Amino acid sequence: MSVQVLSRSATRDDPTWSNPPGGRARRFLPGHGWLRLVSPLALLGLWQLLSATGVLPPSRLVSPVSIVHTAYTLVATSSPTYGTLQASLLVSAERWGIGLAIGVAVAVTLAVASGLSRIGEYSFDPLLNAFRSIPLLGLLPLFIVWFGIGNMPKILIVVLGALFPMYVNTFAGIRSVDPKLGELGHVLGLSRWELVRHIVLPGSLPSALTGLRLSVVGSLLALVVGEQINANAGIGFMITTAQEFLANNIIMVCLILYAILGLVADGAVRVVERKALAWRREFAQ
Repeated sequence: MSVQVLSRSATRDDPTWSNPPGGRARRFLPGHGWLRLVSPLALLGLWQLLSATGVLPPSRLVSPVSIVHTAYTLVATSSPTYGTLQASLLVSAERWGIGLAIGVAVAVTLAVASGLSRIGEYSFDPLLNAFRSIPLLGLLPLFIVWFGIGNMPKILIVVLGALFPMYVNTFAGIRSVDPKLGELGHVLGLSRWELVRHIVLPGSLPSALTGLRLSVVGSLLALVVGEQINANAGIGFMITTAQEFLANNIIMVCLILYAILGLVADGAVRVVERKALAWRREFAQ
């Protein structure tokens, strides 16, 4: 019997189960996920209006129309300075994907070891919290000395950017599981492994998925830092080169591309969260 089953049973006995909070909002707003696009579109409209009226001069902030045109040019033509946008995107996506996967895997392993064992906590938790306090920008020169100027330092920075948020949230989720559920598992005759599989891990899943969302953003920020130092390809390299030529339009294209990458990855995690936590009640209306 897992924690989801226990939660479902408890909520069905609740007299408010038949009319959960937020149900009315979902009935009156079918397919309301598109509403999340309202505020970004409104911001783009205001931005374009201010640019068209001269309130925002191009020397400070180029217009959305100019950014779209620049992005199209970077995709359609290969610049001798920047290359193509899609080639740089593939390089950055490869670094990000490898670093994020390694960071999340290591974080979950260490969080489970620390969360389920006092020995694991005393062994790993102090070290991880100490390393978490060190700025990533300060570690990058040291990584370059150790590993050179190739992909390794950049991937390691991404690994660290993903590792710490995932570890902290997963560890907190494991330790916040209700002890009464463990007592119930013992009464039902569950073994240690069955307790972990059916109670501890499902109970910590909400916190772990929150940590995954934070890791996506943290690793992306780490990628930005890593690619702007001694890089010869990638989105960060394009930003550094554009800075030298004061090309604000290219810098904005790259920043918006980073934002799109983060939104897409966060949206994927949210889909997994909705599927994995379908048993959890929502109170948002």
